[in-house]
Amino acid sequence: MVKIFADGADKKTMLEMNNNSLIYGLTTNPTLMRKSGIINYKNFALDILSDIKEKPISFEVFSDDLDEMYKQALEISSWGQNVYVKIPITNTKGESTFQIISDLSINNVKINVTAITTLKQIEHILPSLKYCNNAFISIFAGRIADTCVDPLPIIKNAIILLKEYPKVELIWSSCREVYNIKQADEIGCHIITVTHDILNKFFINIGKDLTDVSIETVKMFYNDAVSSGFSII
Repeated sequence: MVKIFADGADKKTMLEMNNNSLIYGLTTNPTLMRKSGIINYKNFALDILSDIKEKPISFEVFSDDLDEMYKQALEISSWGQNVYVKIPITNTKGESTFQIISDLSINNVKINVTAITTLKQIEHILPSLKYCNNAFISIFAGRIADTCVDPLPIIKNAIILLKEYPKVELIWSSCREVYNIKQADEIGCHIITVTHDILNKFFINIGKDLTDVSIETVKMFYNDAVSSGFSII
């Protein structure tokens, strides 16, 4: 069964997800943190880690300078044994983070290589994880699909490549719908990150009878029309 990681930056919900036995880990990123109104990155992370001490959780570097990115990664890694450091596949200039990831892996830093969208990027970055103890690589399947490209062949080929790297797990990132969880499971993807709104749909709707879904939809439209006081005649 694919492992579900909760993706978000709301403390209350993150703690709820940590206590849910169906959730195997957590992730966040600077964009989600900004949307949640987080001002102090380190204080937020340390506060979360005071409660979430066992399940893997990923925090991302945010420097665009490669040397500074490396320093930030070492600092973030020091915050907890369950911390994975998100390193983007490149910086904003398109410069590869291969050497940073390689150096961090040798120093036993848990890595989550993020923002991957092509098989070529995976083939490029995997050798940097040769000596890692634990690592994730995150393919942004939803963003790939947003370009009208099917992400499944990329993920399937990545799974084959990872057979040579038993300590590296593949993450299906940027989940767009509940059905993605089923897709990820069927093709043997190790992990899928799911936002809280999609997780809520998953918990509520999984296994629901489709006829009931139809009737619920009709009721919703009816109730909203009545509440709005709509009239045609």
